[in-house]
Amino acid sequence: MIGAPAPLGGSNRMPPSEAIGRLEEELQGDRSAVDAFLGRHDFPIAEPPLYTVVYRGEAQAVSLRHWIYGLPTSQPFARLVGSDLWYRTVELPAGSRVEYKIEVVREGQARWIEDPLNPQLARDPFGANSVVAADGYVIPDWARPDPAVREGRLEPRVQESAALGGRRRVTLYFPPRYRPSRRYPLLVVHDGPDYLEYAGLKTVLDNLIHRLEIPGIIVALLHTEERMVEYGCHPAHARFLNEELVPALEEELPLLGTVEGRGLMGASLGAVAAFHAAARDPEMYGNLLLQSGSFAFTDIGDNPRGPAFDPIVEFMNRYRASPVPLSRRVFLSVGRYEPMVYENRSLVPVLQSTGMAIRYVEARDGHNWENWRDRRREGLSWLFPGPLWMVYE
Repeated sequence: MIGAPAPLGGSNRMPPSEAIGRLEEELQGDRSAVDAFLGRHDFPIAEPPLYTVVYRGEAQAVSLRHWIYGLPTSQPFARLVGSDLWYRTVELPAGSRVEYKIEVVREGQARWIEDPLNPQLARDPFGANSVVAADGYVIPDWARPDPAVREGRLEPRVQESAALGGRRRVTLYFPPRYRPSRRYPLLVVHDGPDYLEYAGLKTVLDNLIHRLEIPGIIVALLHTEERMVEYGCHPAHARFLNEELVPALEEELPLLGTVEGRGLMGASLGAVAAFHAAARDPEMYGNLLLQSGSFAFTDIGDNPRGPAFDPIVEFMNRYRASPVPLSRRVFLSVGRYEPMVYENRSLVPVLQSTGMAIRYVEARDGHNWENWRDRRREGLSWLFPGPLWMVYE
């Protein structure tokens, strides 16, 4: 459903939660009340739709740092009088998932830390963030390891590339019960190692294949050496995929070798790289899975995102001016709380105008790997329906 994001957060004058209000009363007669308070609560304190992040320690100032587009990125904590306890209450719509850090200022020095009271962490290539999950959000069961599920295997490969001028590493995923006598679809995934490490891609594939929601599939996980260059609408990267890697895999492996049997996937810049490669050869890929694409464009004026985005802006401006079908089906997902939601929304009617089948999903989440993980089942099962969906849809 396409629509404006629901209000999120709250003003600096938001009243404290009920739990904090009770603690204020307790402190009037017992300064040890803070210890008891910390012992009887899980953090952040959930009183839907209010969620209170708490920090304990001496500091000059404490702030909540988050990545919710449209809200101030720094929201100050209040200090509970007569204690070293700080708190910030925010309002979150049901189903929201937000990553954050706590900024602590001591002796004039600011430091961003993970929330010491919150054990829930999300990891990415830059470290880890604390997570607050609003009422209604759960980690999907198909994203969790299941000891009853037979696992696929990962196999390293090196692909020679004249287009990129050297060798490129690729990791291949082979499904459980792989047989050379069968034929399999092929999915090429940008930022493959990050999808494995931070979005549980192998676990998701194993589970969805086990549940018959997608067929057995071979996945080529790309390793990039210069991501900002190669994924920024770089013609050499598109040639590497379309003229070197995919033909080589189809020659060596038991792949379907059809338009419907090929797919590209990526998130952020990886989504741009997938989109660009498909546009370079519109008859090659039947399925695109694009997550939080950095589809920067300009309607008026110059590109505000810096020179690294110039090739993307130039390409997207051309495509939006003269859109053509570049696949059979395109699945797009984006977080409502991330900066690129406008560009992704704006791209939907452009793609629909070409006659391609489009499925678009927004989540109450941000620009992060767990958001992309949580959309995987819906995207993969729509693009590559397994026996279960072929029977029931």
